[in-house]
Amino acid sequence: MSDSMVTHSPSTGRRPRALSPLREHLRDTFWFAPAAAMVGVFVVWAVASEIDTRIVEALQDQHEYDTVEELLKFAADAKTVVTTVSSAMMTFIGVVFSISLVAVQMASGQFSPRVVRIFVRSRITKATFAVFLATFLLTLLVLTSYDSDPDPRLVSSVPIVQSLVTLVMVGLSLLLFVMYVNTTLRLMRISQVIDRIVGEAFRVTALIPVGAPADGAALGPETAWIAHDGRAGVLRDVNIARLVRVARQHDVVLRLIPRTGDFVVPGTPVLAVHGGQAPPRRALRYTLSVGVERTFHQDLAFGLRQLSDIALRALSSAINDPTTAVQALDRIVQFLAALARRPLDPSLHRDRRGTVRLVQPVPGWTELVDLGFTEIRGYAVGHPQVTRRLLAGLDDLALLAPEERRGPLLRHRALLAQAVERGVPQASDRAFALRPDRQGIG
Repeated sequence: MSDSMVTHSPSTGRRPRALSPLREHLRDTFWFAPAAAMVGVFVVWAVASEIDTRIVEALQDQHEYDTVEELLKFAADAKTVVTTVSSAMMTFIGVVFSISLVAVQMASGQFSPRVVRIFVRSRITKATFAVFLATFLLTLLVLTSYDSDPDPRLVSSVPIVQSLVTLVMVGLSLLLFVMYVNTTLRLMRISQVIDRIVGEAFRVTALIPVGAPADGAALGPETAWIAHDGRAGVLRDVNIARLVRVARQHDVVLRLIPRTGDFVVPGTPVLAVHGGQAPPRRALRYTLSVGVERTFHQDLAFGLRQLSDIALRALSSAINDPTTAVQALDRIVQFLAALARRPLDPSLHRDRRGTVRLVQPVPGWTELVDLGFTEIRGYAVGHPQVTRRLLAGLDDLALLAPEERRGPLLRHRALLAQAVERGVPQASDRAFALRPDRQGIG
């Protein structure tokens, strides 16, 4: 997903699929892919075992006992390979798991604890674990298929197809291991992590519907509100399709009060009802997802939050890496530039007839600019590389943004200049730190 798609091709009233929240939640889990792979390999083994039994029965019916005996010899040789793979696969899994733990620990300590979710959501990591566990399970199942009777007239099954499937799984495991190591090494580089974050942020932005601003009069009077009655936590996402359906069935408009990413506690209002009575609680079950941490799904500001965290960690005295802060600022400017002329009004979700049924708030331009620059600006003094890049970014955004959106950018520029004037004693150093430069220093 690129920033040009966000700038030039915004979604207009896109209605997400009903399983969208479920799909996102499954991507945040680590158990689903291995569990599905093991169920799938069990089905494959059952089919392969049946094929082996049918082959042996056909050969016995045709009195091809010499052929059955040859198959028994091949299976005996394959059994050695299958046994070796079975014993080595768990060691292989331990190596992969150790690599993952090291990568996650480094990312959490050097970048931000929020970027750990990138490793958890990594498709190649899940695929590698899934295939490794499936291969291990398959080897155990194949070993149980070996018949102890060596007589070709009495043997019931010879695991030929099963052994071939095992070899295919071993080859796939080796290929995925190479891909996994390559991907993990790339994710340990800060530039790759930042690129992943920005890509996710643009993907979320492109899915946010763009339409006319919500008119309070058009929504009708606020007739009721619905309080949160679940556990306290972060509002991860809402099931838009279900909320639209409930609002249509009760002929009302629902307005989400907290933004995605807000922390909600039991009893706080989460939905305002316009134009009618509040839908029953039963109809609203599983429409709001509350968890312990934020996710990208429907959260426009989460990408900026992570980029800001990376820059702040880089500017801390423990890390002291202003170049990384400049890299984060590059992407903050890129993201805000893509939104500079994009409407940031509340998202309007409509039913099939085009009637607005759900209003979902999104962060405004001022809030996004403050999120991207306020904390970094506070720690940038003393790092001329960062102040120069920050000034260049603010100037570029001021050129791109329409007149009504330049106020927050000019405010941050003035505050940064004041902070440098107070914090840098030498006039020549102040002049150097306040000279805009897109590379910082170079």
